Amino acid sequence: MVKAIWKGQVLAESNKTVIVDRKHYFPIEDVKKEFLENSQTHTVCSWKGEASYYTVVVEGEKNKDAAWY
Repeated sequence: MVKAIWKGQVLAESNKTVIVDRKHYFPIEDVKKEFLENSQTHTVCSWKGEASYYTVVVEGEKNKDAAWY
């Protein structure tokens, strides 16, 4: 089981991550969306196309653009 944790909170956990460039990508159904806030940031990647970002929020503390889809 792979987990994404920030500030002691489990943000995502899954046995079905996809590994690309040594990074784990979680299926959306395994991500706890209550910790995500929409961001205005968008980028273009050669293999995944356009990426949109989320800011992670735990107990009022923000980690800007820490998650993307």
